[in-house]
Amino acid sequence: MSRPIDTDADTRFIAEALPAFISEAREQIEGIEQLLLQLETAPDDRDLLDALFRCAHTVKGSAGLFGLDAVVEFTHHVETLLDRLREGHLLLTPALSTLLLGCNDQIRGLVDAAAGQGEDDRADARAVLVEQLRTAAGEGADAPGRAVVAAPAGDAAAPGAVSAATRWRVSVAFGPETFRNGMDPLAILAYLAGLGRVVSAECRSSRVPALDQLEPETCHLAFELEFEAAAGVGRADIEHAFAFVRDEIELDLRALDAAEADAPPAAPVPRESCAPAASAPAAPNRGDAGDGPESARGADGGTTSRSARPREGTPADDATRYIRVQADRLDDVINLLGELVIAGAGAALLARQTGQNTLIEANAQIGRLVEEIRNGTLQLRMVPIGETFARFRRVVRDTASQLGKDVALELVGGETELDKSMVERIADPLMHLVRNALDHGLESPEDRAAAGKPARGRLVLAACHESGSVLIRITDDGRGIDRRKVLARAWDRGLLERGVVPSDEEICALIFEPGFSTAEQVTNLSGRGVGMDVVKRNIEALRGHVVLRSVEGEGTTVEIRLPLTLAIIDGFLIGVGPSRFVLPLETVVEVIESRIGPASFDARGRGLVELRGQPLPIVGLRALYALESLHPERSSIVVLQAAGRRFGVVVDQLLGQHQTVIKPLGRMFRSLRGMSGSTILGNGEVALIIDVGALGDLAASADERATPRAPRPTSAERDVTAPLRS
Repeated sequence: MSRPIDTDADTRFIAEALPAFISEAREQIEGIEQLLLQLETAPDDRDLLDALFRCAHTVKGSAGLFGLDAVVEFTHHVETLLDRLREGHLLLTPALSTLLLGCNDQIRGLVDAAAGQGEDDRADARAVLVEQLRTAAGEGADAPGRAVVAAPAGDAAAPGAVSAATRWRVSVAFGPETFRNGMDPLAILAYLAGLGRVVSAECRSSRVPALDQLEPETCHLAFELEFEAAAGVGRADIEHAFAFVRDEIELDLRALDAAEADAPPAAPVPRESCAPAASAPAAPNRGDAGDGPESARGADGGTTSRSARPREGTPADDATRYIRVQADRLDDVINLLGELVIAGAGAALLARQTGQNTLIEANAQIGRLVEEIRNGTLQLRMVPIGETFARFRRVVRDTASQLGKDVALELVGGETELDKSMVERIADPLMHLVRNALDHGLESPEDRAAAGKPARGRLVLAACHESGSVLIRITDDGRGIDRRKVLARAWDRGLLERGVVPSDEEICALIFEPGFSTAEQVTNLSGRGVGMDVVKRNIEALRGHVVLRSVEGEGTTVEIRLPLTLAIIDGFLIGVGPSRFVLPLETVVEVIESRIGPASFDARGRGLVELRGQPLPIVGLRALYALESLHPERSSIVVLQAAGRRFGVVVDQLLGQHQTVIKPLGRMFRSLRGMSGSTILGNGEVALIIDVGALGDLAASADERATPRAPRPTSAERDVTAPLRS
């Protein structure tokens, strides 16, 4: 018997798939912004223009599947202008680029509203942008919001024209790769139903092979539909419903005359028999390796937005199989892994106490497997920092324009990988430092010309791996820091006793004091003394370290050093009396034996020794933290390297390598200098994790003239070294 399609199941499916669409749409919107910024330096690059058009078309088409009409209608006007650009009818000028960037911000706002993150209250602004888009594209009488799709050859209707017919016979056979390309035929039919009413539907079972030849991932669906269009819906709108799969389907669209429309429709096959065996979300996802601005294909005007996924068993299959996992699920796995590491350490300790070699060896094997699992799991969270860097193209463009400056942004080392949670949390400090460099550091073109510099300023964001950490540099070739002005402001605010002139490094460090600012006037960007102290606090909350260096008249460099991960590290366990500490293993250079006594340190635990003819600053943890224990007759110096300098830490015991699960410090200990976290040992004791960067600052501040010199080590002591890492 005949009955209309029941869309309840599809409605539920679309509601479940909406978060995937929101995530993908935001990535496509970010891609649009980056492509526009790249096109400003290569406005006639056809590949970039094609990729830009496909990004916009992907957002529009996906939004249509979810019934987000506001996104579809507004993005259509953007798409029209982009089509004119890629066909060569227009040239991308700075004014057009600014217009399109503003439109992209509006699309982002509409997507956020669809996700329930804000209200859609910018209709007036969009109306103004639509008029600007239509004017720029030279649009004629096309109806707003309607997609223009060429009619088939021999059809009397003009492209985009609205036919008087309201009844249509739709015959569609989906291609075999439909499921693999991430599309759901039933979701497409549900979108078509939103343009009117599906009177009847029949699933053609003749295309379905025998059961023993059926491949679940291959689409065999074909439908005969009788469709009643809503007022104003024409052929182009019906064809547009199939735009995402247009290259992969056989579509026949025929207007019904009065006699055919009144004839009883053919009895459809029950809908349950038409359901696909396996269907991917209707929204585009990033399951395919090629997804992104450059991966979408479609030589006929971008009518499809997906890269075909290779069949299972093909050579490219293993290289292109990806899965999207929620970040909180991965966090849960890593937390459980941390507990497994702690439990494994406890089991290994008990095994050693039994003295049973077979049990010890079994625990050692388990420990090696846990370490491999740890390394593989942590690698899942590593993402390139280049995505974060790319966001600053827009920031530099808009801020420099606002300030009347000409600035070239260079991105270096974007492939450097960092823990995803850290990448997210470092974005705001980087944003402030970049804006600060644009406002305070780089001069106007006139000032640069007067100083004999090129009119265009240079701002570099660079990242690299160094000594087991990630080093991020923000460098500009601007005016640098006026140390006299900084000193005067520090004296006025009571940060320094008047007349005291510290070292250049300490003067630069004053910039990070709360409320400190040398700006002559308050602007929208700076001058209120708010921000640099927050930058330092946020970086230190990530167990990071920030240093500012500047040469007056030549420029400023801000260095941020961050650990690779916030979860688990390889550590080197040491003991001072009954206390246990962990040093990041990547920072350990070597260990030397020594006979240093308590008199070798000042009140803050600082001292100096001679190592191979060179002075080596050292820190005594017993003196620094006032640990109540007797000083041993013989001790060891663990030589560490961080931020390009070496120093030593005096310890009583060397307890070997230790997988360290990082736990945050409590509020009482967060102000403890030189500590970045804690960990639980296998016997249940708590060990503190040393912040090597902060401890290095303390060691470097030792004054050789005031600090008692340690006895000169003997040749035997200098030669007895124990390298830990090659």
